Amino acid sequence: MNQLLSIDPATEVDRIVKLLQETIHKKMHRYGAVVGVSGGIDSSVVLALCVRTFGPDHVLAIIMPEKESNPETREIASTLAKHYGVASIFEDITPVLAAFGCYRQRDEAIKSLFPEYDPEAGYKCKIVLPPDLLNSDVLNFFTLTIAGPDDQEKSVRLPLPEYLKIVAATNMKQRTRMAYLYYYAEYNNYAVAGTANKNEHDLGFFVKYGDGGVDIQPIAHLYKTQVYQLAEYLNVPEVIRNRPSTTDTYSAGSTQEEFFYRLPFILLDTLWYAQENSMPINEVARLTDLTEIQVKRAWDDILRKKRTTDYLRMEPVSI
Repeated sequence: MNQLLSIDPATEVDRIVKLLQETIHKKMHRYGAVVGVSGGIDSSVVLALCVRTFGPDHVLAIIMPEKESNPETREIASTLAKHYGVASIFEDITPVLAAFGCYRQRDEAIKSLFPEYDPEAGYKCKIVLPPDLLNSDVLNFFTLTIAGPDDQEKSVRLPLPEYLKIVAATNMKQRTRMAYLYYYAEYNNYAVAGTANKNEHDLGFFVKYGDGGVDIQPIAHLYKTQVYQLAEYLNVPEVIRNRPSTTDTYSAGSTQEEFFYRLPFILLDTLWYAQENSMPINEVARLTDLTEIQVKRAWDDILRKKRTTDYLRMEPVSI
């Protein structure tokens, strides 16, 4: 499976660097780039690419945790910035989110389903999708899970009104970060470099005018597994390359697989690559050690995600 997704990292890095130079310097007339750094693999690779392109003196790493972020976020992101010799700026966005009503609005929706839910008493929350994509035809219905101070979990399938309210409130986190990124970009005459990979961009795992609100997307054409290949070549610290990919959005914590993708990245990327390149389904089943029915379920889920998130990738419509 790895051979299908294998790229030449050196050639790809050189290509991206030239495009960044051409686009940001010559077309946008900007001096460098700002990158929102979370301590994850994608933002780390984009930071490294920007340093290759503009030099460390023309790149800013903006670290923007909030009270529900992983406590490791600030430390790992700061270490990454030092690793590449880049200046970093820390912004705790908790007060802004509280003023916007992010936590209050979300918690109102949760309490309508679990009245006992109380973050001040140690309760945490997350929303996830069904994990058994390959073995059932269950659609993408989200489940809300809360964990009490005793770590005991309760779950319920999310009704649409509560789901919409939780997501709308939570998306304030990404949109607040976008506002900070553009402040520092405009203040320094820099461009905002996005950190979405192909999985996030094409399948809709981003917030419109949040983490999707950027000037350029250096890695949006790369499958997640290919981003890891660039990470190794660009000497991204091993502690980051070995971290699980998480949403770092909900207080209970969840991996990107359980929150959205429903499959491990190596399998998802292989199946998606095969679909995009019109490989015969029987050959794909043999290659992945799945049944043809399982392959089709995965392919259907990929197409469904792309179709239902098309609006996220639309430019504003002029009428």
